[in-house]
Amino acid sequence: MVRICAGGSIAALASQGMHGSLASRFTVSPKKLNFHLPSWIFSGCLLLSLTMFSQAEERTVKPRLFLVEDKSALRKFEIDPVKVADMISEGMKWLTGKPTVSDSWLSLVTPADTVGIKVNSVPGPIGGTRKGVVDAVVRGLLEARLPPDRIIIWDRSLSRLKAAGYGDLVKRHGVRLAGSRDAGWDESVTYESPILGTLVSGDLGFERGEVKSSRKSHLSRLLTGEITSIISVCPLLNHNQAGVSGHLIGLVDGSMDNSRRLSTDTSILSVAVPEILALEDADERRHIGDRLVLCITDALFCQYLGQSQCLLHYTTGLGQLRFSTDPVALDVFSIEELQRQRDRLEVDYSPPEPALYRNATLMQLGESDPALREVVEIFR
Repeated sequence: MVRICAGGSIAALASQGMHGSLASRFTVSPKKLNFHLPSWIFSGCLLLSLTMFSQAEERTVKPRLFLVEDKSALRKFEIDPVKVADMISEGMKWLTGKPTVSDSWLSLVTPADTVGIKVNSVPGPIGGTRKGVVDAVVRGLLEARLPPDRIIIWDRSLSRLKAAGYGDLVKRHGVRLAGSRDAGWDESVTYESPILGTLVSGDLGFERGEVKSSRKSHLSRLLTGEITSIISVCPLLNHNQAGVSGHLIGLVDGSMDNSRRLSTDTSILSVAVPEILALEDADERRHIGDRLVLCITDALFCQYLGQSQCLLHYTTGLGQLRFSTDPVALDVFSIEELQRQRDRLEVDYSPPEPALYRNATLMQLGESDPALREVVEIFR
């Protein structure tokens, strides 16, 4: 831990070693096992310890997490947009080591990219990704000379994005707003597992008045045909199965149809999420994992209970933004923070013990071991 008083891409990590399936090298949650699950969930346990040992030896570069804190940026349950913009600029320069903010952005993306800013709009404007944070990201990209029509603020549903107030940023900056469901599903890019799901409105193949089921989920055309670089901006919000509604869960839930089937059990979710993030195109490039260039955790406020609902009585102000190119390390760090807040307030809650993040490390999506990360704290 480095503490400082203030006055890069995931593709590089993901490209090391094999891009394989978790079928023979995943972890399950021993305290959460459901013995009625199909045998595929347990098929790789015999090789787990050997695989984890060999891959641990390969992980030599510590991910760096940069935490910028300015409690004066908070106004009850609102934020000071000017101070938040300064926090974004500071975090970007620390993360990239570049002298200017524009240079920082251009070290991660180029004007030729179509940049998708993934947000969590479901909890609304207060509990979800805060509009002021996204506004600062958009301004930074525009100042770096990225064309506004190549900047897309996206989530699963366009209507949810509009309800959360992101339409204002479209009018202000000329950028685009898109829902992965509204863009349609790509029938050629699927995630198939033995878990059967009942199709609902918006899923590929759903027909009103009929009950249909499928073992397939499809990736959105927004990701297979438009977005070339992803910036994930998610709030610090608990998740009842994954521990945190963070970067990994948010990217998968916002990208696939028929995804409800994957959250029926913690062990299923722990296998499916890393495998979906590792889905590859014809050139063996990961549709999501290798396009993810930056993760920002919006920890201005921390909601330690409630999942997708905005519950202010379970919310505390931290005044922090957290930056990294490692989504796994950030999510694990967030889970630790959520537990600290529950312990501090003596909240009676037994969090899950998902193997999701260890599995993500096995899939070379990031680092789940807290001992193998470096946290730099910058206080303003």
